[in-house]
Amino acid sequence: MPPVPRQVPSFAAESPQEPLPYGRWGEALGEQFAGSAPDGVEIDAADIVWFPERTWNGRTYVPATVAAGGGEVFGYVSYTREHEGAQAADFAATSDFTEETASENPDWTLDLSDEEIGQWRGTEGRRGVVTLVWGVALVPNGVVATTELGPTTTDQCELIDDRFTLVSLDAYTGDYVEVRLYGARGDELARESLYEDE
Repeated sequence: MPPVPRQVPSFAAESPQEPLPYGRWGEALGEQFAGSAPDGVEIDAADIVWFPERTWNGRTYVPATVAAGGGEVFGYVSYTREHEGAQAADFAATSDFTEETASENPDWTLDLSDEEIGQWRGTEGRRGVVTLVWGVALVPNGVVATTELGPTTTDQCELIDDRFTLVSLDAYTGDYVEVRLYGARGDELARESLYEDE
């Protein structure tokens, strides 16, 4: 196989390894997430919707959303483990608020959130950002979601309760992430950019 013309990291994050948070683990993560709520916004930890976890660069990210204050709080809780099976440690949580919700936008096919979690440098000093993307499929029969950076598929995740989490290089060599949803036969059901149309 000849050398690739453009080197970008693909499938750099570990696939989801655990079920969606529940029980005491869900409560522990919920406390972390509720504590990160923007000023003036209260979160009911029992109402948090969790997304599949993904591990990148030694840190595990568990995205979340929750209805609050006439809109939605979105963000993630992250942590590290010394080794597989070890207790989670070094917790961090971040969240933000938006009034733009799927219920107010019936034309949406994917409800997406994203957060920058790192930087990446390629050849000739080119730089991009590593982005955590999580979302909900709003059209039926979705099985797998992918991130596309120009001509390159950079990640994929099987849906769990219509939810998915992806990790992708973004904003690199003029290309920006697009999320696509596929059905069981590989047919494309939806696609959305992380960036609003100008």
